[in-house]
Amino acid sequence: MSDLFEATAPGRDDAEVRRARREHRRDRDARRRRRRRRSAVVLFVTVALLAALSVWAVPRVVDLIRGTGGPEDYPGPGSGEAVVVIEEGSTGQDIGTVLQEAGVVASVRAFTDAFQDNVNAPRIQPGTYALVKEMAARDAVVALLDPANKSEVTITVPEGFQAKQVYERVANVAGLPLEEVQAAAADPAGIGLPAEAGGNPEGWLAAATYSFQPGDDARDILGTMVKLTVTRLDERGVPVEERQQVLTEASIVEREVNLPEYYGQVARVIENRIADGGEVAGRLQMDSTVLYGVGKVGGVPTREDMDSDNPYNTYKYPGLPPTAIGAPGEAAIDAVIDPPPGDWLYFATVNLETGETKFAATLEEHNANVAQLREYMDQNPQ
Repeated sequence: MSDLFEATAPGRDDAEVRRARREHRRDRDARRRRRRRRSAVVLFVTVALLAALSVWAVPRVVDLIRGTGGPEDYPGPGSGEAVVVIEEGSTGQDIGTVLQEAGVVASVRAFTDAFQDNVNAPRIQPGTYALVKEMAARDAVVALLDPANKSEVTITVPEGFQAKQVYERVANVAGLPLEEVQAAAADPAGIGLPAEAGGNPEGWLAAATYSFQPGDDARDILGTMVKLTVTRLDERGVPVEERQQVLTEASIVEREVNLPEYYGQVARVIENRIADGGEVAGRLQMDSTVLYGVGKVGGVPTREDMDSDNPYNTYKYPGLPPTAIGAPGEAAIDAVIDPPPGDWLYFATVNLETGETKFAATLEEHNANVAQLREYMDQNPQ
């Protein structure tokens, strides 16, 4: 085609020939530019594909060269014992590193591959786990998802528990010497006890169920309980100067009645009695405080108990006792913070089976309720 314009055809105008040559060159240059652009695009795509392929293939080629066919992994099921701690916020890579160092899995890569293959793997919870050594990576992921493999110390502090009962439970469940727990309790700063507690943890060891790690010591355990109490009071907006009073009143409410439906009324009775200057003269007259003062946990005070001379004998001394008498639950705390209105000064449980309790504003009404209780006891001898 190019030879067509190399010589002038007989009779053709020179200008027309030159124009045809220019058009031919433009068409030729345009075709060349298009070919170069296509070549560049093809080259870019090819390079990108090769790069992506290398990311996927190189580790596997290395594995093939090593003769493993994949990342190093144990066949399982494994044996022995390995205790590992998974920290909060750990990634699959982090967990794999912990397991590899503990001898649970053969390689981090094997675990991360198994982690990615298991859709539930992100649900693995932080904590201490009892596993076996030389597990297949996929089995390790499954084991970490099984709550039965979590090695934790679960301690429950029931509502109303006295501090000495808490110390005994901590010692028994956590396997710590009782003396060590008592020593931790005697260190207010060590367990984060607020100044308003006056150095006495009674009432500040929150009633709740806790999960601790096997290595946690008595100070960690008691400190966690104190911290929860502070959190609960702060969440309810209790001023610092009122914390001790709220806990003390709530602990009495907790011990005096068994049904939360009566908590608010008992809290109002406490407030009314403290303010009363007539019939009760500011005395709470609560059996629960008398029993605490003589070192008893429950039951009915004896005549000797009632005659005891200690600041917890609220039949003798007006106002609140110097400390709480146990661990109040959240319902009791709420009742003290916002008790219902009422003029009650007395209450009596008239049915020990159902817990039915009646409240009275006068001694006459109260005596009638007590008579009903005696009738119940005559009809239901223990």
